[in-house]
Amino acid sequence: MSSLRETSLNTHLPLLSTGKVREIYKLPNSQLLFVTTDRISAYDIVLSNSVPQKGAILTQLSEFWFNFLSTKIPTLQTHFLSSGIPPTVLPPQIQTPSLTHRSMTVKACTVFPIESIVRGYLSGSAWSSYQINNTINNIPLPPNLQESSKLETPLWTPSTKAAPGEKDENISPARAAELIGTEYCNKISALSLQIYETAAAYALDRGIIIADTKFEFALDESVNPPEVVLVDEVLTPDSSRFWSKETYKFGRSQESYDKQPLRDWLVKTGQKGKEGVEMPEDIVNATSKRYQEAYEKLVGKKWDPAID
Repeated sequence: MSSLRETSLNTHLPLLSTGKVREIYKLPNSQLLFVTTDRISAYDIVLSNSVPQKGAILTQLSEFWFNFLSTKIPTLQTHFLSSGIPPTVLPPQIQTPSLTHRSMTVKACTVFPIESIVRGYLSGSAWSSYQINNTINNIPLPPNLQESSKLETPLWTPSTKAAPGEKDENISPARAAELIGTEYCNKISALSLQIYETAAAYALDRGIIIADTKFEFALDESVNPPEVVLVDEVLTPDSSRFWSKETYKFGRSQESYDKQPLRDWLVKTGQKGKEGVEMPEDIVNATSKRYQEAYEKLVGKKWDPAID
């Protein structure tokens, strides 16, 4: 099965940025085209080969959540405008199903320079921090918690939004307020917790625990007064830690519906953090299977390979 590693649309549209996975193009009327490739990264390094259909799965899942959350939280504003590509901006022969199903049109907004992370369970860097001094992002927690413990209440634990090639830094809510202002900080933290709790309850009914997730927000300055809007990808295996409700047990690490097979393989083979690494086919297939399972459980329908 083929994969799409890069889009190469810059002969038709201005390319604004290329991230580890996503490419963003400028559209008319203060709009952007988000295209999610099949590239995959782990430990801040992009692998040399890709995971077929990953980009389409992430895009379709984000679109599902944008629509779901807008229904459940009517006051929530997002940058999502429509699926696919506006018909007039690219020649018809370029608008293949493989491209359109991994694309979405969004409103151009000014992104806040923080990552808005919500944690419902003690895992990952939060568990590492807790083991040192019983805190997460300078937020004190009760003693004697175990790995993967459910927190009494979900926590908002922001981080910086690092430049390409650098790593995000976990920061306290107070530091986040210094970076973006108290008013916007309070708004973003409240929205993040509301979105997480709404999504977590929905996912749990479908057999998935959302242990933690990362949101991004931006300021829509085209309206008066400017509004805080939810942007980027939402509640995908790339931005979240999804666990199986059926196999969950605190006191140990959990299997995740994400790139865990890839991370485990990199650590086992001593290639963590190394450039130029190519995944073997079994790791590609295992990773692809995790993404598809997450989509199917959350959306409630089988993933159609013909989409891509």
